[in-house]
Amino acid sequence: MHHYGLLSIIPPIMAIFLAFITRQVLPALFISIWIGSTIICDGNFLLGFAKTVQDYIAGSIASPWNAGIITFDIALGGMIGIVAKSGGAKAIADWLSKKANTPKSGQFATWAMGLIIFFDDYSNTLLVGNTMRPLTDKLKISREKLSYICDSTAAPVASMSLISTWIAYELGLLRDCFSAIDVNMNAYSAFIQSIPYRFYSITAVFFVLAICLSGRDYGPMLKAEVRARKTGKLVADGSTPLASKELTDMKIKENIPLRWYNALIPVFTVVIMVIVGLYINGYSAIMKGEDQELIKAISAHPYSFLSIRDIIGNSNAAVAMMWAAFTGTIVAMILVISQKILTFSEAMEAWVDGAKSLVMALMVLVAAWGIGKMCKDLGTAHFLVGILQGNVSARIIPLVVFLLGCIIAFSTGTSWGTTAILMPIAVPLAYQLSGGEVGSLLFATIGAVFTGAVFGDNCSPISDTTIMSSMACASDHIDHVKTQMPYAITVALIATLIGYIPAAFGVNPLISIFVSIIIAFTVVRVFGKKVDDIIKN
Repeated sequence: MHHYGLLSIIPPIMAIFLAFITRQVLPALFISIWIGSTIICDGNFLLGFAKTVQDYIAGSIASPWNAGIITFDIALGGMIGIVAKSGGAKAIADWLSKKANTPKSGQFATWAMGLIIFFDDYSNTLLVGNTMRPLTDKLKISREKLSYICDSTAAPVASMSLISTWIAYELGLLRDCFSAIDVNMNAYSAFIQSIPYRFYSITAVFFVLAICLSGRDYGPMLKAEVRARKTGKLVADGSTPLASKELTDMKIKENIPLRWYNALIPVFTVVIMVIVGLYINGYSAIMKGEDQELIKAISAHPYSFLSIRDIIGNSNAAVAMMWAAFTGTIVAMILVISQKILTFSEAMEAWVDGAKSLVMALMVLVAAWGIGKMCKDLGTAHFLVGILQGNVSARIIPLVVFLLGCIIAFSTGTSWGTTAILMPIAVPLAYQLSGGEVGSLLFATIGAVFTGAVFGDNCSPISDTTIMSSMACASDHIDHVKTQMPYAITVALIATLIGYIPAAFGVNPLISIFVSIIIAFTVVRVFGKKVDDIIKN
């Protein structure tokens, strides 16, 4: 594959720069893909334009995985439309508001739900955002804050979960790396031992908790929260929520009973069907595969924890999510029609409005996939890795790998792409420089690759999960990025100073995690200001 050196980082930098300057994500992404395509086409901007549309836009839609995610988003948007039109969303917000009737408790409930849906980051973001938005709106919690809580409990949790859609991908990468360096190491054991070294992901989850429980904020998020609490404006003037008014301003039909279970049953149906779908799909994939040892193990112990982990890990999340979203739609329709809350025509109209509300967001998502694919063709990540390769000592490898992972993931907007590039280089490097020892340095390096990639998922404006957080929470995308970034950078600094630097000198990672959590709460306490106090003054 041809690499373009310094030219390879121009498109992602332009995308981020243009998005912040113009506050228009879609044109910024399109122009940046065009610039990258023109570089690939040796400066011919007409061929670059054709390649942009054909390979990176249409090509991204044609990917089976991406097409599955688009279908899931549309179907879930439609289901949410029915739930909103029937008053189910308002009913659940009213019910929750009796339990969580303050901004603090509302934020905590959102954080807790983010931990409960641990099996997939996409499902987490979309379900938590759409379910909790009516409640957080009622409590005058800004859309930026809702997006932040959803985004920072999605990838960090799913990437460390023992049973998730990430696990097969992560274990596959590790198996390949151990094979390349001729080390007979169990990939799952290495995965488990790397978790204490995922300082960014662990600290991020507790940092969100500190923000929720303290009622304090700082930076742009403080301004957003004061605005929402003081004026009731959930988004800033001039901002454009990434879900259209068909959904956010949908009028509830008059003179109908507001029943909370009309929202909860479809949502739980989606959650349960995602898990069931992951199991069925993963079981089928393994039985069709060539891993005879795994097939024998599952046949001997079909309900063992090990087999369930492997089955879900080998599943296609996009397929399971599609099944779940359409099942949720059918359940929602049956509920509202059988209770005569909506007619079939009204239910279909609500479904279409809900689906239409996500069109802009899906266009941005496709463009984000396109720029990720284009960065891969340009060799952006390879260029960034090559700058440091061979110029680091053994002790600081986890630190360097973490920082490099942050840069690559932020620049390219893809966490999985970042790990795919970085892991095959980082693991052999750590193994060689540690004198062929399978120990803490190797596990710290593995943890650093995975959690550095999650940082990009949390704050890159071209990351699909960042975009989906804005979409599910109906937040302006750039506002979401601007308010979340100071928090993500704070957590990254804590992970660097308290996690990876001490780890280089052999400090137990559990000590670092404990200290990191204390510092996270301290930072919020010292630098954060109470929103309520500002409003009173």
